[in-house]
Amino acid sequence: MIMLLCGITIVAAPAILVAVVGLSLLLGRPLGEQRISRLTQLMVSAAMLAALGLSATMLLTDQVRFTLELGHWVYLPSEEFHFTFKLLFDRLSLPFVILSLALCGIIGAFASRYLHREAGYPRFFLLYQIFLLGIVLSSVAGTIETLFLGWELVGLSSALLVAFFQNRRNPAANGLRVWTIYRVADGAFLLAALVLHHLTGGGDLDLMMGATPWPDSVCPIQPYHALFVGSLLLVAAAGKSALVPFSGWLPRAMEGPTPSSAIFYGALSVHLGAFLLLRVGPLLEQSVLLQILIVAIGSITAVYAAITCKVQSDVKSGLAFASLLQVSIIVVEIGLGFRYIALMHIIGHASMRTLQLLRAPSLLRDFRGMENDLGHTITHLADAKQTPSPATFRLWCYRFALERGSLDTLLDERVAQPVIRVFRWLDAWERRWVLLLTGRKSPLETDVVEETETP
Repeated sequence: MIMLLCGITIVAAPAILVAVVGLSLLLGRPLGEQRISRLTQLMVSAAMLAALGLSATMLLTDQVRFTLELGHWVYLPSEEFHFTFKLLFDRLSLPFVILSLALCGIIGAFASRYLHREAGYPRFFLLYQIFLLGIVLSSVAGTIETLFLGWELVGLSSALLVAFFQNRRNPAANGLRVWTIYRVADGAFLLAALVLHHLTGGGDLDLMMGATPWPDSVCPIQPYHALFVGSLLLVAAAGKSALVPFSGWLPRAMEGPTPSSAIFYGALSVHLGAFLLLRVGPLLEQSVLLQILIVAIGSITAVYAAITCKVQSDVKSGLAFASLLQVSIIVVEIGLGFRYIALMHIIGHASMRTLQLLRAPSLLRDFRGMENDLGHTITHLADAKQTPSPATFRLWCYRFALERGSLDTLLDERVAQPVIRVFRWLDAWERRWVLLLTGRKSPLETDVVEETETP
């Protein structure tokens, strides 16, 4: 009974928080700053206490896995398809959800003061609470559908918070770029979920990973099926965690407020792709080629992030690429099968990066104050050292890093523009067929006739 109550509270507390603040805004009666702050602290604390209580209970009862089913929402016995809302608490989900609640609680307390008297204060906290609900659902999801629901909530809130300062052009444009990349990742995720439904008859992670507790599960899927599904999930993880070739959106995401930059792109959201790979780890082990592909993408991203990080002129972009470097190393660890090491790496890196991003604004102020007191600019001798590599290679690396690998340009020219041309051609082809079947000379002919006949 205690475990059941704790499991429901972990998800119910963020959901209640979103419902209360969201309804107040919809009804045109937004809550005050103090009420929003206290309500956020209360619900996050309740969810954290429930997560700690569930962890303690499982340790005392020597349980390593606890599932909570909330009913079959869709069931097709003729095709053996079913959709279940199911929560899974194990060695992977509980540490990640405790980390998420702890960091979200810290960010909530910080943002309540950082955004004091900000015009968009209620809007920020509503998006922050949607993110909290999404990251909790993603952490404890027991089915691929529940995981996808949390995945979507995280992506939506992240993109909207990048465009938080909506009256300025750059935040709106960068928010749209982030949303576009997330759409590609979400499409790959959804396609993988459909294939898994076809292979196993449902989206339960038990069917895909087996009933053995993580990380000792064995996936019953054939290797060639695992390669196809795993490749789709790798695309989804690459888009969410900004791996190459989707790394261009990460520095753009720093247009949002500092609290959102810390919790999303330094701590939790950027690690969600790695969490997905950890969750489907048994599936990855079914294909050696897939593991090699994961290690290759992680290694390429690590080199890219290490080079690009060195030429960033602002602290938030530098921290973004430093975060990407660590995430890529985590992906390599997952590809090599070091799951516990990857999980501990996520926890440590997320905590450290949150502190760095929250400290960044005041650190710059302190740095400038120290320069003014000393009367000269502070420089680091390490920056003046020359590497033994050839000058032409150093110049190429500098240009490559300064242009951030031109990844956005490559995606626009090689992927986005061809897709747009294909859809425009299909649209023109459809319009011709409509005109042919209806006998009209132009799409506007009927509209013109109706307007002239109107008295």
